[in-house]
Amino acid sequence: MKKQYDYLIVGAGLFGAVFAREALDAGRRVLVVDKRSHVGGNIYCEAVEGIQVHKYGAHIFHTDNKQVWNYVNRFVEFNRYTNSPIANYEGRLYNLPFNMNTFYQLWGVKTPDEARAKIEEQRSAYAHIEQPANLEEQALKLCGEDIYRTLIKGYTEKQWGRPAKELPAFIIRRVPLRFTFDNNYFNDPYQGIPHGGYNPLIQALLAGADVRTETDYLLHREELDALADKVLFTGQIDALFGYSLGRLEYRSLRFEHEHLPRPDFQGNAVVNYTAREVPYTRIIEHKHFDFGQQPTTVITREYPDSFAPGKEPYYPVNDAANSALFARYRELAAASPRLLLGGRLALYTYADMDDTVAAALELAGKELSPS
Repeated sequence: MKKQYDYLIVGAGLFGAVFAREALDAGRRVLVVDKRSHVGGNIYCEAVEGIQVHKYGAHIFHTDNKQVWNYVNRFVEFNRYTNSPIANYEGRLYNLPFNMNTFYQLWGVKTPDEARAKIEEQRSAYAHIEQPANLEEQALKLCGEDIYRTLIKGYTEKQWGRPAKELPAFIIRRVPLRFTFDNNYFNDPYQGIPHGGYNPLIQALLAGADVRTETDYLLHREELDALADKVLFTGQIDALFGYSLGRLEYRSLRFEHEHLPRPDFQGNAVVNYTAREVPYTRIIEHKHFDFGQQPTTVITREYPDSFAPGKEPYYPVNDAANSALFARYRELAAASPRLLLGGRLALYTYADMDDTVAAALELAGKELSPS
């Protein structure tokens, strides 16, 4: 008996929405469900007096993949926003990423040669560390004392909820140091944010699909599965299997939004707070993502948080134990020919938006191409 839909897509985030668009364009019937009250996943925006507020943290689209850039520009027009965050350490401001402006602010050096010499001088104090035993030793060996203590240590400890000496060295494989006066955080040639936020992009991608929000797939699995030939699942893979093999670990985030009756708060979209004593990692001022001139402003303080049931899982803890557990869940999924996996939670990975789009297009290409 022919089912009502070809694909049931669980999760209306970016991965699910791109796959839905490709399936619809290929003539497939699509149902998208999401347990939240809105579509868009973590790139959802909420308008506050004309300001597009990134409800789940700052999302800046950047890529070196021209195919992906052309794809998203089919649906929305992007502005020319360039990410140039600032770090605040004990009241002093430093440009990010680490570049000649940063080195001047730290040491007063004015030329690349002076900066390289200062960094080498600081690194040489840790040359005796052949095999770094933890993140702190790794960072000190890579960049020396001042950059580490001022801009890396406190921020990283807040992110992971543990002292740097207890974090594995592989978390920091390299410290990008730029010897030019360039505050552009991303090297990618294409970057920006859609005019009007990300909601128009998701709405365009989902146009023509049947969409049900406030629908928890795991609570209504049997009846939803009966509607479609195949299921694309983009949620937590361990939850999909009832945590039968154990729970994967994540780090979470907590957001504190504030609407202020003033035209400007910090003069920049993103200011990182790198001191360990400041409980949040950054303050986002949303109007600067779209060069807003509104008379009021909205800021968001972003707090790293431990993960527990009921909280949103943001970052996988990709250590050896969790990676091995994920591999076992992946084997369970592979045994079901009706099941497809996609997105950061189902694949237990951190992925930028461009990688998410590319992965969804790749899966759609394999799945929807004529056999």
